[in-house]
Amino acid sequence: MKDLFNLKKNISASILSLIYSLLIIFGNSYMIKGNASIVFKNYILSIIALIVLFTLFRGIILFIFNLIDKYKPKVSKLKTIYDKHPFIVSITVILILWLPYIISFYPAILSPDPSYQIKQYFGIPNKYSNYSVMIDPSVTITNHHPVIHTLLLGTCLKLGNMIGSDNLGLFMYSIIQILILSSVLAFTLYYMKKINTPFKYRIFSLLVYSLVPMFPLYAMSAVKDVIFTSLIILYILLIYHLVKNKIDLKLKHILGILLLLILIVLFRNNGFHIVLLSFPFLLLTERTNLKKLLLIFILFLTFNYSYNNIILPGFKVTKSSIRETLSIPFQQTARYVKYNELTKEEYEIYDKVLDMSDLSKRYKPEISDPVKNKYNKYTTNEELKEYFKYWFKDLTKDPVTYIDATVNNTYGYFYPFKTNWYIYYKYDIRIVKDGFHYHYNTLKTSRDILSSFGEIFPYIPIIGLISNIGFNTWILMFLTTYLIYKKKLKGIVYLIPSYVVLLICVASPVNTYFRYAMPYIFAMPLTISLFIDYIKGDLYEKK
Repeated sequence: MKDLFNLKKNISASILSLIYSLLIIFGNSYMIKGNASIVFKNYILSIIALIVLFTLFRGIILFIFNLIDKYKPKVSKLKTIYDKHPFIVSITVILILWLPYIISFYPAILSPDPSYQIKQYFGIPNKYSNYSVMIDPSVTITNHHPVIHTLLLGTCLKLGNMIGSDNLGLFMYSIIQILILSSVLAFTLYYMKKINTPFKYRIFSLLVYSLVPMFPLYAMSAVKDVIFTSLIILYILLIYHLVKNKIDLKLKHILGILLLLILIVLFRNNGFHIVLLSFPFLLLTERTNLKKLLLIFILFLTFNYSYNNIILPGFKVTKSSIRETLSIPFQQTARYVKYNELTKEEYEIYDKVLDMSDLSKRYKPEISDPVKNKYNKYTTNEELKEYFKYWFKDLTKDPVTYIDATVNNTYGYFYPFKTNWYIYYKYDIRIVKDGFHYHYNTLKTSRDILSSFGEIFPYIPIIGLISNIGFNTWILMFLTTYLIYKKKLKGIVYLIPSYVVLLICVASPVNTYFRYAMPYIFAMPLTISLFIDYIKGDLYEKK
């Protein structure tokens, strides 16, 4: 049995090592050349690199596997204030250490997206309204950005405007968002204490939440992803709690779970896909409350359908353009056009959808927005069918170009030596041009210092990996591999929401875009804690 146990460990470590090694080799080639040419043209060096990396990763992974296997966690005997009041102490420490950012970036950090949302709320023409065929041109709000977030942001600004200060209105929004994010992070630390996570790890997680600049900078950034990320963290925690503990769900639990699922889909459109692709695994795993969970899922699906097909159209809110779901094929077409000759018929079909006049020039390997921005919003279903007919034909002609287009747009989510589009801190004047009195305070030196720290953090050796997208993806893969090796497959269920977020990143318009991956990166301290609890739960001392 021991030999069999070691064999499974070696196989698991070897498979993961091979995956890591291939991601490094191909990721390096795509970062430098935009294709796999370095790998295949220098195949001897590539094979040598593969062997070296495989050996190195395998040794590291087996070492960590052995540490986990032998580790026996103990409940800390330190009776500190932190142990007695983990939530209060945690949120207090977090808010105090975030205070320099809150003061320096008062009233809020506005990037392009929330600025356009504000324009939508106040009926000001904006690019997202222009991208869609509007139900009612007088209603400028679209569901490209979640309507509830647009209403929350716009209402806060309107309240501030009513009392004579647009800045104060934006700060109202910031306070709401700061309290939501800090409360959720503090709650994760409370839950860590509840499951007897080692005291040192809890302190480490508290320091990560408090001192790593991505947390306070995003707390002050008025983007939809911050509240959404907070909800996904709670969702991950919920799934784990239901899988690990046999709970008899009462009415209050059912309503609470349903509310969380509804909020997830309200605060980001692709929240629906996260629930849709992860909740069924909970149904398969948590048999104790199968009927109740199935009822919750049906109610959730019913709400989502009603919201998108009855409620929003009833208020003349236009749905998001279909172009937002077509980043992958549009990017593939653009690259194909750039490097291949088209027939007259192909040109005409593609031109009806994407405007061929400058498509090859618009193609940027790591962002599909320039391609999508000239999508013909009046494209009919028949024209889209024709587009995909020729898209498939060109796929069969030149699959390598299609692969290169997709890998160029996604490799950074798996390659830990790529950092891009990391944080927001710059002053955006979009709404100022429309007459709003939004401005930073006079603490420019403080902002420069904090933003510089934020910019350099990903490049700080070792600790910078905390904010690295590819590295966090590797952690997910490591945790999954270990759970498979240990035959604790139920534990994988709570990782599935993070994997769905990763899949959404792959389908997204931008390579290595931090806020798209933010839900599983911000959740990682909790994810690791739950992993420790799940694999060693029987060894914890019970209080």
